[in-house]
Amino acid sequence: MTAETSPLPLKARLAAWRYAFLTTNPPEQGVVDGVTRWLVVTRAGVLPMTLTSGLMAVLLAAVSDARVDWLNVTLAVVGIVVAHLANNLMNDLADTEVGNDTADYPRALYAPHPILAGLVTKRQLIAGILLCQVVDLAIMVTLVVRQDWWIVAFAVGGLFLSYAYTAPPLRLKKVGLGELDVLLTWGPLMVGGVYYAGTGTLPWQVLAAATVYALLPTTVLMAKHIDKLPYDGPAGTRTFPVLIGERAAKRLTQAMMVAFYVGVAVLVAVGALPWPALLVLFAVPMLVKVVRAFDKPVPDEPPADNPVWPLWWAPIAFLHTRRAGGLLILGLLGWAVWLAVRS
Repeated sequence: MTAETSPLPLKARLAAWRYAFLTTNPPEQGVVDGVTRWLVVTRAGVLPMTLTSGLMAVLLAAVSDARVDWLNVTLAVVGIVVAHLANNLMNDLADTEVGNDTADYPRALYAPHPILAGLVTKRQLIAGILLCQVVDLAIMVTLVVRQDWWIVAFAVGGLFLSYAYTAPPLRLKKVGLGELDVLLTWGPLMVGGVYYAGTGTLPWQVLAAATVYALLPTTVLMAKHIDKLPYDGPAGTRTFPVLIGERAAKRLTQAMMVAFYVGVAVLVAVGALPWPALLVLFAVPMLVKVVRAFDKPVPDEPPADNPVWPLWWAPIAFLHTRRAGGLLILGLLGWAVWLAVRS
């Protein structure tokens, strides 16, 4: 267990929060306060992928011809972020309950496990899950009143996929369906749900763009499961990389990364995305480095600049996803500002 230290100056606290957010680990001095503790417990460092989904939907709505309810889209973005936090907590609880998360499993090695490391009790973890669910329930009810009952389909669908990812009886991760779960969640459900909440419509262009973006978060999960191959296979956790083998999993992950850029280009060519979305091409040099990295073996020793060891491929894929996703948002934002100024 990492004990909280004496109160720190604000600057030091902000530095601790930043480190915890970027690495999902507490800083060198340990858990300095409650904020640091819950940033680590909720694995808040992976939230950029969800924020990108939400902002993508907001900006696609902004550049569309549809009438946008800005309060609705704001609530919807908050809803998917809170849902992601709940998902992380539920996964840790479920994996601990079924005996998947142990002291020598990667989840407890790349960052302190909420329960196993003593950061929170099981009761506190459940309380955190319930709080997130209550917030999301309030948002869902508000959006149903302000929009229509289709909001329930998005909310319940997201909750189902979130729960079924690790929890019995389905445990989609264990039967090679976790990757498909992520593709659907970070794409059509998140982007499509936020867009629908704000406009009451869901054109094919939005669903196509959402699916193309969702390739990136899926590469992060693929990479993470490649990292866990030595643990998952013997334990009977048949993730997709376990089913197809390490070599095929790496090739598929590389292909999905490349497919994101091809997909954006195609969507721009057919008019489903505005041309500034091509700003993502500035991430191609990083793509080349990442693709080449996937052809090399894992280092024998943990590098000094890798705080999430034994994960190796996952942080590489995550940094690429953050760069490419950020450029996509920047391109859409630029187009939205241009349309607003011109009108």
